[in-house]
Amino acid sequence: MHVPVKEIRPQLEVLAKAPLPTRHGTFEMQVFRYHCREADKGLSDEHVALVMGNLKGRTGVPVRMHSECITSEVFGSLKCDCKDQLEAAQAEIARRGFGAVLYLRQEGRGIGLANKVRAYALQAHGADTVDANRLLGLPVDARRYDAAAAMLAVLGVRSVELLTNNPAKEEALRALGVDVVGRVPVLVPTNPFSATYLETKRSRMRHAIPIAEVAEGTPTVHNLARASNDGK
Repeated sequence: MHVPVKEIRPQLEVLAKAPLPTRHGTFEMQVFRYHCREADKGLSDEHVALVMGNLKGRTGVPVRMHSECITSEVFGSLKCDCKDQLEAAQAEIARRGFGAVLYLRQEGRGIGLANKVRAYALQAHGADTVDANRLLGLPVDARRYDAAAAMLAVLGVRSVELLTNNPAKEEALRALGVDVVGRVPVLVPTNPFSATYLETKRSRMRHAIPIAEVAEGTPTVHNLARASNDGK
């Protein structure tokens, strides 16, 4: 971690902490407010770190950097794999006994809930997730990871093993000075509603999802145990 905490703290405010028992074990839930003038005004500036174990000074900490998805995580939408990825990451952190989920309040890849639903309406008429955003005049992915880097600095994490299929997240954290020592795939089952979306992420957004996983929908959460240490 190359980001000095003293440079981060003025932007990051610790609001609350408490134990949170979950089906995957007990985490400490830490709520932060990140002050960023560039942030979209329609998005919340409160973010969450679900922390298991003492992470201060640790290296190779398993970290899931996860963006809010109310449609999947609250309403059970089958259009994406967000809820499944979140729960798979929590299970993997619990298996190892330490790690963190950084839950970032940037719904719809940073475009907000209303725009996300507008994009869903276009997808219902044949557009994929990339083209739907473009038809609305919106960026394909507007997410920022400054808050995540700030939280890692405050938590005292020295380096991370990122739980993600998205190489752009790894690149973003590295650009922010975070030491990423590896990336672990989070491969979860597909369904008839999510297969097209996952194929778009694979073919148009560089997500590291094997074609077979998209086509067959095979449960492969066990692949979390096979870390990719070369960052590819």
